[in-house]
Amino acid sequence: MRQANARRAEVVIVGGGVIGASVAYHLAARGCTDVLVLERAATLGAGSTGRATGGFRAQFATPVNVALSLLAREKLRRFRDEVGADAGYQPCGYLFIATAARQLAALRAAQRVQRAAGLAEAEELDVDGVLARNPAVRPDDVVGGVFCATDGFLRPMQLLDGYAAAARRRGVAFALGETVCGVRREGDRVTGVETHGGVVHADVVVDAAGAWAAEVARLAGVELPVTPLRRQVACTEPTRALPADMPMTIFADDGFHLRVRDGRVLLLWPGPAEAPAPAAPAPSPVAFDDQWLPTVVERAHRCVPCLADVRVDRARCVAGLYEMSPDGHAIVGRAPGLRNLVLANGSSGHGVMHAPALGQLVAEEILDGHATAVDMGPLRPERFAEGRASTVPDLF
Repeated sequence: MRQANARRAEVVIVGGGVIGASVAYHLAARGCTDVLVLERAATLGAGSTGRATGGFRAQFATPVNVALSLLAREKLRRFRDEVGADAGYQPCGYLFIATAARQLAALRAAQRVQRAAGLAEAEELDVDGVLARNPAVRPDDVVGGVFCATDGFLRPMQLLDGYAAAARRRGVAFALGETVCGVRREGDRVTGVETHGGVVHADVVVDAAGAWAAEVARLAGVELPVTPLRRQVACTEPTRALPADMPMTIFADDGFHLRVRDGRVLLLWPGPAEAPAPAAPAPSPVAFDDQWLPTVVERAHRCVPCLADVRVDRARCVAGLYEMSPDGHAIVGRAPGLRNLVLANGSSGHGVMHAPALGQLVAEEILDGHATAVDMGPLRPERFAEGRASTVPDLF
């Protein structure tokens, strides 16, 4: 690299998705404005953020995920006042439906964790209660469920754009179309990153590269256990078959779930098509598997009969990538062996909903030396080597 192209920033953030934008905003809001966000795509949110379905929930089975959601929820409620934008938070609820006693027992166990972590409003429902929350569900085999009215939806790109605009107003710089191809390291510190546009010297580097986070970490000599996982979304044509305020509805037996967004129904079902996917060498659309479509449509018709006459809009069907960690929990903190490479990865499908919380926590880690708003022990990068990874499966 030619030294003439060298730049400098106090903090360099690799990745212009919603988590990177949140970190940038939270740093700037505390006065750390010498921040540069590097995004290899031509636009922010071109990776997973722009393809997210926008669910938000605090109904998790582990205390740390509940805590992240509760912190994020409070920040979403204050988003317009603090950030100056609308994140689109709509508390329409999440409805988990059990079709067997063992599923209901697992949902009850998760509720005990939720209450202990401070989520008081989640409730258990009998069959009539489930059907009252979503009358469109086929009642056969339903044995009960759980519901939380403060769960619901947000707008992923509005969340990202709000953070990015507020960060820019405070002096944060965003460099688009700039790929990180190297990380400079001296002993137990990184000194900057190399891009095709030159060297960027930095006091701190944040890896917020989503499904490609392991590639960035590897440039610094760090093996980060984050792998991309393809997830798909089928989208119907415009319909009034289901109400706009229908809660996210999830079947606990196999994870099939659906929601209404902008007058269309989104259908999601983890299955064989949701297999580990190789990280692409450059940002590009993830291919949608048409062979998956008939199976999810059949499942939707069986669970929600009123959708039988609603056609799928193939042009609106998309696939995206989750950034999976081995235990399904985020990896947040300083990289093992490096004092100033901070990881914000591995949210395993919960990155958008937890982005408001993760941005604050990473900013605390950088500026204060440790995060305080949430007990970060269960998210520490060292937990895998230490045998302290979570063994509790989450709800989905």
